[in-house]
Amino acid sequence: MDRQELAGFLRSRRERLLPATVGLPAGPRRRTPGLRREEVAQLAFISTEYYTRLEQARAPSPSREVLAQLARALRLTDAERDHLHHLAGSPPGPPPGPSREVRQSLVDLLARLPETAALVLSATYDVLAWNGLAAALMEDFSALPRRDRNLLRRAFLGPHPEGRRLYGLGDTGSFARTAAQHLRTAAARYPDAPEVTGLVRELRDHSAEFARIWAAHDVAARPATCAAFAHPLVGPVQVTCDILDIADRDQRVLLYSAVPGSPSQESLRLLSVLGTQRLDVPG
Repeated sequence: MDRQELAGFLRSRRERLLPATVGLPAGPRRRTPGLRREEVAQLAFISTEYYTRLEQARAPSPSREVLAQLARALRLTDAERDHLHHLAGSPPGPPPGPSREVRQSLVDLLARLPETAALVLSATYDVLAWNGLAAALMEDFSALPRRDRNLLRRAFLGPHPEGRRLYGLGDTGSFARTAAQHLRTAAARYPDAPEVTGLVRELRDHSAEFARIWAAHDVAARPATCAAFAHPLVGPVQVTCDILDIADRDQRVLLYSAVPGSPSQESLRLLSVLGTQRLDVPG
């Protein structure tokens, strides 16, 4: 355990964290940058005295449970969580669940693809990031609560506006089957993650189709390379689907693009101009 480095790391992470980020009021008499020590201790469910001793390099090595609580309280990234464990002399175990942190460089890349609908999915098919064309082709994900941004829920549980299952995707059954098989792989990788086990239980309980796929125990299906959307404004859009794996985050980037010069490319260009506005709804 490197007490001095651990103390400095904890202090630096505490001082960068704004009270509003963790739901605390800033208060008029706050004299220290970031959070107070007692606030971090409260968020981590440990005593203020023990946390203070950690920052003063006087405490014994924290347990793995305490390190996990500190990582959550200080909103550490995956890399920072691993670093914290190494400083405490307790090498990190497997991640507690699928990563939801998307690299900023990847978010910036999506924005630079004006004629490609692009989105980042977690291991459980949560939509973590997207560009404007993806929102126009599929849905304005920013208008949805976090739990409703899951493509597995949308495919198996709906809703299906105007009878369009999963945004009018032509071969929805193939997509749903592939996603369910990927979820089985994620369930094996994160057996104790509540968000994974809860999602599996919810889908099995409320979708007979998912329950049948799950019972087959198939994994790692090969995704389709082509797809067709039936969009309510621009009609059918035929796209090629490319998938990039972000191995260190266990994430996937879906890229939907059209053949250059095709009617579908013109439809995507029109959607990029229209954005998420609804032309069929009176103003």
